[in-house]
Amino acid sequence: MFKTLKTDFQIIFERDPAARNWLEVICCYPGLQALLMHRFAHWLWTLGLPFIPRLISHISRFLTGIEIHPGAVIGQGVFIDHGMGVVIGETAIVGDYSLIYQGVTLGGTGKETGKRHPTLGENVVVGAGAKVLGNIFIGNNVRIGAGSVVLREVPSDCTVVGVPGRVVYRAGERVEPLEHGRLPDSEAQVIRALVDRIEGLEQQLEELKSEATPRIHALVAAKPPSCRLNDRVIEEFLGGSGI
Repeated sequence: MFKTLKTDFQIIFERDPAARNWLEVICCYPGLQALLMHRFAHWLWTLGLPFIPRLISHISRFLTGIEIHPGAVIGQGVFIDHGMGVVIGETAIVGDYSLIYQGVTLGGTGKETGKRHPTLGENVVVGAGAKVLGNIFIGNNVRIGAGSVVLREVPSDCTVVGVPGRVVYRAGERVEPLEHGRLPDSEAQVIRALVDRIEGLEQQLEELKSEATPRIHALVAAKPPSCRLNDRVIEEFLGGSGI
């Protein structure tokens, strides 16, 4: 237990350049305070104690703005940065050295019983405002972009962005843990591809107009070809990019 608490304390200096001294971290970091209270509440929860663990969780939410159910399992070295609005459900599991920003929800999708909240692997980064919902597994070293909504499982070493969340592979480029603002914009890439396709079709239409009128009538009378999206970016976007 003391080793875990020490790791929770030290990881803040490694990941937050604003952390200047130990007194400031203990008194002014709600993420650390919420984790300390949660670990005590979780210990009481495992003992089968009624009411008291939930009361500690409720007090923690009032003091820090972070709601962690006492039944949730939080690994060592987890850093909740800022933390306001973070909600972690009862059956959620957060792996070691994960990084969670403000406004994140690790929640369920209904009133099902049993395991109903997500499981995060090690070194997972969940950007501000992201929602990870349901009994799904998020692999190790996954980066979830700010504002994303993840509803399906994500394999390890992937980056997820968008609503709903889609996997974006960053081959040859390493994404640093604190650089969640540099994630690629998959929606912008798809819109750009569609605009390029529209421009190409307009150019072809102008060329057809410049030709003989009989040929134009023949093309109009002919059955229009079915739309085929051969562009890899568009196909991956519409197909969910693997998740």
